[in-house]
Amino acid sequence: MDWGKKNRLSRLIQKDGHCLFLPIDHGYFLGPTSKLERPGETIKPLLPYCDGIFVTRGVLRSCIEPNVTVPIILRVSGGTSIVGKDLANEGITTAMRDAVRLNVAAVGLSIFVGTDYEHQTLLNLSKVVDEAEEYGIPVMAVTAVGKELEKRDARYLALCCRIAAELGVSVVKTYWCENFEKVVDGCPVPVVMAGGPKVDTELEVLEFVYDGMQKGAIGVNLGRNVWQSEHPIAMIKALRAIIHENATPKEANEILKSVKKK
Repeated sequence: MDWGKKNRLSRLIQKDGHCLFLPIDHGYFLGPTSKLERPGETIKPLLPYCDGIFVTRGVLRSCIEPNVTVPIILRVSGGTSIVGKDLANEGITTAMRDAVRLNVAAVGLSIFVGTDYEHQTLLNLSKVVDEAEEYGIPVMAVTAVGKELEKRDARYLALCCRIAAELGVSVVKTYWCENFEKVVDGCPVPVVMAGGPKVDTELEVLEFVYDGMQKGAIGVNLGRNVWQSEHPIAMIKALRAIIHENATPKEANEILKSVKKK
């Protein structure tokens, strides 16, 4: 691995081997999502606690100050919307030269294994990996499932993650599931956990993050469960305790309650 790629990964994955990424790219297919109508304002108080931001180039340029030191993971796929026929019909939306201009630490894009657009999105990934290697930029694959959340079982996600790794990515973002160790054990590159739709309780989030970390994930890429929380700073601090301090869900929940009171 070239020095530049190693350097970019070291900015994202901390010295303990773990990471907390904050995605705010949801608008590329959902539009102005609740509490992300003004993304710059939403994430400003959260920036000191995250190790990377997953974002589109439009929001990066228009909403995030250039003096921000948090590393950027740039979303480079899209072309569909929540009201369209099929979320899986994605293409590459951003040239690697633009990623270089934006001085990003990594790029990310979605793959839709098992859909009518499996072939298309896997070739998108291969093309991006080829281009990213030219510049020493790591690639993160996102194992997307579109509107079909029932697909999130260990057998399916293990398949998705392994295919992404075989095609050359540096990191895979996938969903936590029961028997999550089967997903991680079959993937030769680091795995970070996605959140998906916001869950009912904060404790549920802390519990699945802790379980995933114990089973081999290196961190999270959680958005809605953080910035849609009534107490986003408390939530991100609690998650950070699990990821970087090996706190249990109970210990993290105490941190959450303590910060809420302030």
